[in-house]
This record gives sequence, C-alpha cells and structure tokens, in this order.
Amino acid sequence: MSYRIAAAVVFAVTLVHSGRAEQQRTPFTLALTGDSIIMQRLQVFKEPEFTRLFDLIRGADAAFTNLETLFHDYEAPPAHESGGTWMRTDPPILKELTWAGFDLVSRANNHAGDFGVVGAQITTKYVREAGLVDAGVGNSLAEAREAKFLETPNGRVALISAASTFTPHSRAGNTRGDMPARPGLSSLRFTTTYIVTPERLADLRRVASELSGNPPGTGDTLNFGGRRYVAGPKPGTRTEPNKQDVEEIARVVKSASALADIVIVSLHCHEGGANRSVPADFIPIFAKAVIDAGADVFVGHGPHVLRGIEIYKGKPIFYSLSNFIFQNETVLRMPEDSYEEYALNADAQPADYLDARYDKNRRSFPSDREYWDSVAVVTKWDGGKFLEAELHPITLGFQTPRSERGRPKLASGADAARILEMMTARSKAFGATVTVRNGIGIVTP
Repeated sequence: MSYRIAAAVVFAVTLVHSGRAEQQRTPFTLALTGDSIIMQRLQVFKEPEFTRLFDLIRGADAAFTNLETLFHDYEAPPAHESGGTWMRTDPPILKELTWAGFDLVSRANNHAGDFGVVGAQITTKYVREAGLVDAGVGNSLAEAREAKFLETPNGRVALISAASTFTPHSRAGNTRGDMPARPGLSSLRFTTTYIVTPERLADLRRVASELSGNPPGTGDTLNFGGRRYVAGPKPGTRTEPNKQDVEEIARVVKSASALADIVIVSLHCHEGGANRSVPADFIPIFAKAVIDAGADVFVGHGPHVLRGIEIYKGKPIFYSLSNFIFQNETVLRMPEDSYEEYALNADAQPADYLDARYDKNRRSFPSDREYWDSVAVVTKWDGGKFLEAELHPITLGFQTPRSERGRPKLASGADAARILEMMTARSKAFGATVTVRNGIGIVTP
C-alpha cells in the first residue's frame, strides 16, 4: 500500500471515529411564501413560467405557506363575523398544495374563525390527513402556541404560528380546570397609542366632558372612546406588542430551538405604519424578540402587499411576503350577511356579490396592481447559519379574468424588474441590500 493510499485510509477512519460526516454537507434549502387562498386545482396547468415556479418549491428541502382558507363541507354555519370573506375550499383541493411541494402551513390568521370552532377543527383533520405540518390553531391556547415539527433528510424544521390580525371570537384561551379551554388561534395582541398635539388633546377632553358629563381631567394622556391619546409634538400612532403574548411565544421558540435545526416563526399581520407597505411598530419588536429567543427566520404575511426584509443578528426577517395564491374571488358560497352588506336581494349570485363589492373591478384588490405582485423566496442554510435568500418575482394575473387571476407564475421582463425594485427600496429602509442577478433578488447576511 502506497503512502498516499494509507494516509487517505487513516484520514477516513479518523472522520468516522470523530463523528464527522464523511460527505460534504450540502446547504439546506427552505422555500417561503405568503398567503395561499386556494380554491382551484393547480396541477392541470402547464405554462413554463408556472411549472418552473413549482419546480422551485418542490426542489426545496422544506416549503412553507400561510394557509388562509378553511376546508370543510359546510358542516358548520358561518360565524357572525369573518376575516373579510368567509373563506372555504373543497377538501380535495388540499392535495394540490402537497402536489405543489408544501410541507408546512401556518393556520393563525384572520380567517381561522370564519366558520367557528367546528370549521377550524374539521380543517385540522383534513390538513393533517393530507400530511401537512400545521401550527397556530388548537383546542386551547397552549396547543395553538405549540411548535410543530417537520422531519427531512437534511434537517428538522420547527414552525410556530401566531396572528395579530384576527376576529375576537377566534382567539384561543386556556383553562383553569373548572371549564374547558377555548379552541382557536395563537394571538399576538398589541396596544395602540394615538399621539396628538396638546391643543388637540385639550379639544378631545372638552368633547369627552360634554358627552359624559364628567370633568375632563388633567395630564398628558386621555382614554376616550376606547382609545388612548397622548400629547406630543407631532401627530402619529405608536403600537406595542402585548408583553405576556411575546413572553409566551418566546418560551415556545426557545424550546423549539433546542429540538430543531431551523425554527420558523410566522405572523399574520395586516397592521401597517405610515402606509400599508410599512409594518406597524410592534411587528419589528416582536420579530426581533423571537429571534433573540432562538428563531432562525421570521415570516410575515397578511397585508397582501410586499414589505421589506431586515437582517437581524444574521437572521432574515421577511416583514410580508404578500400573496402566493390569491383566489378569493372564486369562493363557492357566501353567507347571507355578505349579500346584505351590498343590499343584494335573494336572487343574487356570487358574481353579483363580487361585482358589487369590487365595483366591477374598479375598486380594491382587482383594481390595484400591487396586490398581484409578489415573490417566492428560497433560503439557503448551513446547519442553522443563514447563507442567502433568493427572491423569485411572481405575478398573480393582474386584470386577467377571475377564473385565472390569483394563480402564481414566475415574472420576467418589466414585471420582474418592477417587483425587485420594490423589494430593493423597501428592504433598504431596514438596512438590507437586495442584489439583482439574472432576474432574481439575492439577500445575504
């Protein structure tokens, strides 16, 4: 045996006995997307820009989306309040998400309670039968807060899901032992303070006194009409996350970080700051708190528009990944409340409701291109170390027919450039740099 061969054998034996991998470790890839409101089949379509997108999703070691609809056969009545639309999808459509390559879904969002507790529980049954790992909804607050885990050949992933935007009846609660816990979602509550000039605060005190008949009081703060006002030099709003909710979620994150290789924290958050593309103050506070607790990546969604990216302690924060599948205009049925809102009679059909709600595509979602621009993200990791994120621009069919729009495809040309310019500008505000290479945005620590 030659010296070189002998040396190679000794080196290989040393690797085995030292517990090190004999093969070079390949990066772990995690695909991340925003809201999926899926109503229609996917796998029947064959356009190249469509199939290439889902090849990206399926090619990742793990893939995540926010599941913003319920799956049932109308066993439960609609709740008295919805997240804007009473979302419901035929249960067989769930297989389209597994075909698409998704493994992990967040369930804490403003549509979790659209059909009450029963609608959420039936959805849980279908989602788990489909083999998806879901988090954010449970039969108690403790269960809704729980981290859920995905096993892959290249690493274990934990998902923790919460919502700051939710209908009040959908918030889960715990039990003290004397009555059952309240099923629902994992909530992140927050407080809002309205800052007004001293002169306006004095005006509000006079109005409060006139309406209540009580003395106006003194000081720099006023609680009036369910709102808290504080005197300041410049009008504005300030939001802060609920301390108890942050601490409870952070404890779950800390535990999950000891049990998984990568920890995802998902937050459904419509709330904005100066405009809809800027997160409200409490959202960055929460995102950084969960990373401090051990999360590897924060994924926001909810406002249906893209928000910027921040790198905090080497970890990525995606403040909103907007929409991924946005088929909210092909919901099969709407409750009577929907039709009453637009003074439609008993003969009205779903298309009549949509025409009234969106003024025949001249108002809200159908009329605003920004709702139909988004990105699909593929992140790369070496163990728990974040290496980079690829931002793949996608379009969802702005101004195409209702039967088509909401289905994602990879963007190219002017569409891709517009989307990446948007992400570049919005991320720059958080100190992150998006470098465009071959029509893809790249973000590194």
